[in-house]
Amino acid sequence: MLKKLLISVSVICLVLVFLAITPNGIEAAPKKPYVFGMLLVGPYNDHGWSQAHYEGGEYVEKNVPGTKMIYIDKVNPADRPGVTIPQLVDDMVEKGAELIIANSDDMKDGIREAAFMHPNVHFIHVSGDDVLTGKAPKNLANLMGRMEYGKMIAGFAAALTTKTGKIGYLGPLINEETRRQAASCYLGAKYAWEKVLRKNPNDLKFHVTWIGFWFNIPGVTADPTQVAQNFFNTGYDVVISGIDTTEAVVVGGQKRKEGKKVWAIPYDYVGACKGGSDVCLGVPYFNWGPGYVGFIKASISGAWESKWLWLGPDWKNINDLHTSTVGFVSGPALAPSARLKLDTFIKNLGSGNLNLFTGPMYYQDGSTFLKAGESASDNQVWYMKQLLKGMTGQSSAK
Repeated sequence: MLKKLLISVSVICLVLVFLAITPNGIEAAPKKPYVFGMLLVGPYNDHGWSQAHYEGGEYVEKNVPGTKMIYIDKVNPADRPGVTIPQLVDDMVEKGAELIIANSDDMKDGIREAAFMHPNVHFIHVSGDDVLTGKAPKNLANLMGRMEYGKMIAGFAAALTTKTGKIGYLGPLINEETRRQAASCYLGAKYAWEKVLRKNPNDLKFHVTWIGFWFNIPGVTADPTQVAQNFFNTGYDVVISGIDTTEAVVVGGQKRKEGKKVWAIPYDYVGACKGGSDVCLGVPYFNWGPGYVGFIKASISGAWESKWLWLGPDWKNINDLHTSTVGFVSGPALAPSARLKLDTFIKNLGSGNLNLFTGPMYYQDGSTFLKAGESASDNQVWYMKQLLKGMTGQSSAK
């Protein structure tokens, strides 16, 4: 009898180990994780644009219980020739993805097509405008950071530092996003040069050279290493990067070892100065985690909205990683006196007392962008048609 009782107890214990039992005695199935997917245009560890997004996904996993990220990186024609965005989305949906993030403007058409194909999956397209233009299905939203502020800060730091008055901008491809960011750099530099340093406007040179894509594709783009070298070899002593990778800082470090007094400002990623401390003036960076958390919580709770968000810095602390979508970390090579001036500039931007997108302002061809006293609307900044008067370089692709 005792032997039978012991066997029965053992069986019950084994059952309790392998089954989750509710208070009512009913088996509870293990809860599935909420899977979200990420399509990255470059490598997940590029120390730039794609890594910033990847770490934004990691932030979601840490701050939204029950979430799990899957990702596919190097989503571009050079690394994945013939592979379409809808094909990659199909793969992620099969793996359980309930929300998918596409992180490049180049993915606009493909992610829209995929969203129509999968109406029960939510999609975030970063840097796009389908919601604004009315092309987005209800399961697609747009997210972007107001990097224009970060670029203004970068330009300001560059102008305070340059000894030659020649600032080079290493640009990716040419579109509305890249024009407005290059122009924002120029406006920050122009303000520092004229209003803070009180120097002759004609002595500031700001030139943009585009490579043709977000990062180097051998045989397809111009080589960003060569472009950066050309800048430094022709008297441009500060190079500001607008591409996804760190060539500007790397080349700047090489030139510094050759005895040249040069500086660089990388882009996108909070850790982009690493390895270039002797030349890095700072980095304007994106912090995608908080924006992603908002959309994913809405998706989970059933409160999803198809909306266009252009999120700016948290001016209380632009480097608060829980609240600020755009930040700027001052680099080791930025002089202490320049850092103080930069702090004041940031405070003035945040208070609303300083709006650099105020007219009169003209495009490169002399046509009016903003009339005297006119402040640019979001639409005017978002859809900039040309670079600004005072900048040199192409405003459109040939």
